[in-house]
Amino acid sequence: MNRTGPASREDVRVAEDLHVIKLTGISKSFGPRRVLEDISLTVRKGEFIALLGASGSGKTTLLRILSSLDLATSGELEVAQNRSVVFQEPRLLPFRKVRGNVTLGLSAKQRREADPLAALAEVGLAGHSDAWPKSLSGGEAQRVALARALIRAPDLLLLDEPFAALDALTRVKMQSLVLGLWQRHLPGVVFVTHDVDEALALADRVLVLKEARISVDLRLEAERPRDRTSSEFSGTRSRLLAALGVTEQSDRGPAAAGIGDQEEK
Repeated sequence: MNRTGPASREDVRVAEDLHVIKLTGISKSFGPRRVLEDISLTVRKGEFIALLGASGSGKTTLLRILSSLDLATSGELEVAQNRSVVFQEPRLLPFRKVRGNVTLGLSAKQRREADPLAALAEVGLAGHSDAWPKSLSGGEAQRVALARALIRAPDLLLLDEPFAALDALTRVKMQSLVLGLWQRHLPGVVFVTHDVDEALALADRVLVLKEARISVDLRLEAERPRDRTSSEFSGTRSRLLAALGVTEQSDRGPAAAGIGDQEEK
């Protein structure tokens, strides 16, 4: 089907077969500024995609389109209806206990069938169901956000830099947690990150957004957990950094591992 006008929410259809995402010629403009240009992408259920790009490259815009929080200017869009989003901030309601935050947004029928205690146990918070959000650490709050996403048993899980605000040690622990949850439930995943090492540790495929287009679509074959000290990891890392226009530093400082702060769009 050809399309010349803006994509509407009616264009977001249940993905057929095992596809949870199928984009054809998706573009997005904000006034005269073209943020996404002719994006075509297919993601299968159970596939883990990491999306890299410099600040302002359109990563979050693409994720917002996939989650129906924004509309594409043009193109064709097929996305699984059963999808969940985890944002950079946990976005917990302070006046609801942890259990209530996990079931937030569920219908009455879904709440009757859901098991928030089991969801919390999966993210390592079995004893926190009656806690208030203000008593949680940053990592614990983001675990609650993950439990809230997973309790819906999504076919597609969208993560927008969910660990950006966490310290380095907590971030590594959360990476392992997400990888374990993905391996147990096997949703399709699109994981937006600025961290090249994070993308290489987690993903089946790494995409690079540059100049409004997907400039790299790299499939990773190494088994997980991946050895970050291996020559293969280092070589792939250097390739991705070069594609991003980043000069790798010998001390593996911030310019070597990451590619910017939160993006504008």
